[in-house]
Amino acid sequence: MATNQVVRSTERLILGPWTLEDAPAALTIFGRPEVTHWLTPALEPIHDADGMRAALERWAEEDAEADPPVGHWSVRRREDDVLLGSITLRRMPPFQQDLELAWQFAPHHWGNGYATEAAQAVAAWAFENSAHELFAVMRPANERAEKLARRLGMQWVGETDKYYDLRLQVFRLRPPELLTSNNG
Repeated sequence: MATNQVVRSTERLILGPWTLEDAPAALTIFGRPEVTHWLTPALEPIHDADGMRAALERWAEEDAEADPPVGHWSVRRREDDVLLGSITLRRMPPFQQDLELAWQFAPHHWGNGYATEAAQAVAAWAFENSAHELFAVMRPANERAEKLARRLGMQWVGETDKYYDLRLQVFRLRPPELLTSNNG
């Protein structure tokens, strides 16, 4: 499993590697249909801690083989270390060239700005680590994700079925467009 090195921290959040001990808390995210319904690629809700541990192990293996800035990170509240969500940078099919920024948070933590704050931090880190552009892909009816993408400064590119064999909206972010609490 990955080390406990913190990837990034913000005023309210700590973003770091997942551990197997995170499985019960991660289940409050990835076990919820209102979260997994929107995921790309499609994912059925994970039903138990063993299934969640298997997913965490798979992510750790993927991260160990990937070059930065690719990775899967937990997002925790700094003040009490509560797991809030997940943030991911991954190469998208079919050519593994486009870099996707994805976020998933427990529904009871929606609406607090945590996803925006975490995504801003990871996007800035990705750009510091040689990424030239990031993409967010989402199902057309996912209004919450679209609003978050726009809050980051992402520009709508269009719709495509290029990724994950799904009809998706595509948003792109380049370094000068990143909106943070300091500049946007």
